[in-house]
Order: sequence, then structure tokens, then C-alpha cells
Amino acid sequence: MDIDIFAPYVLGGLQLKNRTVMAPLTRSRAETDNLPSNFAAEYYSQRAGAGLVVTEATQAGAGGQGYIATPGLYSPEQVAGWRKVTDAVHQKNGLIFVQLWHTGRISHPDFRNGEPPVAPSAIAPRGVQTYTASGLQDIPTPRALEKTEIAAIIEEFRSAAENAKSAGFDGIEVHSANGYLLDQFLEDGTNQRTDEYGGSVENRARLLFEVISAVCQVWDSQRVGVRLSPGGTFNDMCDRHPADTFGYVVKRMATMNLAYLHLIEPAASAGEHPMPDLSASYFRPLYPGTLIVAGGYTLERANEVLKEGLADLIAFGQPFLANPDLVERFRRGAPLNKPNPSTYYGGGAAGYTDYPTL
Repeated sequence: MDIDIFAPYVLGGLQLKNRTVMAPLTRSRAETDNLPSNFAAEYYSQRAGAGLVVTEATQAGAGGQGYIATPGLYSPEQVAGWRKVTDAVHQKNGLIFVQLWHTGRISHPDFRNGEPPVAPSAIAPRGVQTYTASGLQDIPTPRALEKTEIAAIIEEFRSAAENAKSAGFDGIEVHSANGYLLDQFLEDGTNQRTDEYGGSVENRARLLFEVISAVCQVWDSQRVGVRLSPGGTFNDMCDRHPADTFGYVVKRMATMNLAYLHLIEPAASAGEHPMPDLSASYFRPLYPGTLIVAGGYTLERANEVLKEGLADLIAFGQPFLANPDLVERFRRGAPLNKPNPSTYYGGGAAGYTDYPTL
């Protein structure tokens, strides 16, 4: 196919001006009460040249926080804060989805009024720490969620989806990747339940699909995307049969007329994909809908994947941090700014809104 990154694309009735997606990027700059950063409207609107902007992961409910200074979407004040962001992006003719999450076991009692994190099973992530107001701390063993508690978490996602409409977003992305709660339920390394939320892949995927169903009561399904990270090991994740687990999920998603599947491809190991192959080439035949891929893409590799038809949109993470005008730089063949890792998390405008444009 003669398609490149600059070609327009129709997504759920939305006209994307190009095929780049600004990937969700945690920046840990939220204000008191988990309000979006005072600089967030400027930050996101600077990057509105992307075909689609996806926000940093945002708590659907207060109990879902796992890192310091990450924003929420469960209070009227947070809705008002995000409204400033969406208005600013729309003024630049951009489109923006909010990514909703619950961090599950990747949390700390400091975020939960002294209570332990919750998870599908009481299995601690090995060697994983998180930043709290008291500094870097080890993550304790979580408490397994009671079955009676699960409905409240689903309701948090549904309510946050309603708040996303009030805040002016164009759609939502359900975060089921990177070892957070929905991913913890999906993968058998973290889910050892014996009730209807554990055991078979159908049971382990139950919570994800109940969340998708709940948010699709609020939004048309074509404005709801889902992010997955098959084969990912971040946050001490593993699954004995990842191709089967994620193959089941993706095939089922393919019947739901969703906005997109956002796939984080597993990192290459020694120049080769891990076995089995869990890249876009495996999932594309299973998912005929809109497929976004992410994972260290360059412009050249992005165009190759688009031409091969393995994906429809390409998500860029770090390049968007340092290059607010990334798409224009790609278009002109201009050099890219290098990101400063010391300013990735926390702080103010430095390393956030002060990167130069062409």
C-alpha cells in the first residue's frame, strides 16, 4: 500500500490529519488533589500536530493511584482541569483521548490511606518500587480483591468515562497494559484466583471486557480504544501462554467495533523478537480494525509498517517528549531534539513545555 505517516485517517468518525499518535506518557506533574498540571494545557496543545494525542495514564478512581503526582478524572475539579487541556488541543485543531487506569498492585499504602494495594491475587511484584511523597519505596504484597469489590472498580471506569465526556475529550483509552490492574487479571503470572475471574483465559479476561462494556454504555464503541502489552515483562509480568492469552483477547476485541487496539510490541532481544512472535505481524490477521503499534519506532520503520499494512497508526513516545512539532520535523527531515531523562518525571516547565520548535 502506498501509505505513509502523513496520510490522513478516519478513526471512529474523527478525521485524523496524519497517522502519528502521541503515546500516553506519565510525567508526574499533577497538582494537589491530582489535578492536571498547570502546564498541561500548553504541553498537550504544543503536540496537537499529532493525528491523535493520548494523555498520560489517569486514575479512574482515587484508589487506583500508584505513583506520585499522577492526575485523576473522578472529581469535578479534575474534570474542570482537563477541560482546559481539551479546549487548548481543540483550538489547535487536535484530537485527544484520555487513558484511564487503575494501577492495582503497583501502588503503596501512602496512596491508599494506609491500606495495602489491591490485585487479583496476593502476589508482590519482585524488585519493583514506586515514588511516593516520602521518596522511593518498595511495593508491598497486595491484598487480593474480594469478588464483591470488583463491581465498584468497574463503576469507577464507567464514571470516569462520563467525566471524560464532560471534560471534552474525543474518546477514551482503557489501559490494560504494562502490569497494571487489568493486565494483572489477564496474565496467569499475577492471577491465581479460583473464582470466575481466574483460571481460564476467558475468566482472566472477564474484568477487562466488563470494563469495556461499562465504558461503551457511555461512549460509542468507536470512541473507545484499548492498550495491551503482550509479552511485556515491565512490573514483573509474565504469562505461560501469551500468544493464547492475548490472541483470545484480540480476537474477541475484533468483534466489538472499537476505536482501536493499541499494541505495545515486546522489545527485541538480541536482535530477535521473543518467542513466540507477539509483534504486529502476529496480531494483524486477528484484528482487522484500527491497529496502533508502539515500541521505539523511527520514521523509517513506521512508514515500512504502514506500507506493509501491519498497522494503521504509529504511536511515538520519547520523540514527542522533546519535539512538540515532531510531525513537522518528520515532514521536513529536520533533526530531532534529544530528550532529557532527568526531567521526565516531576518538576515544572523545564523539560515539559520548554523544548524548542523549528
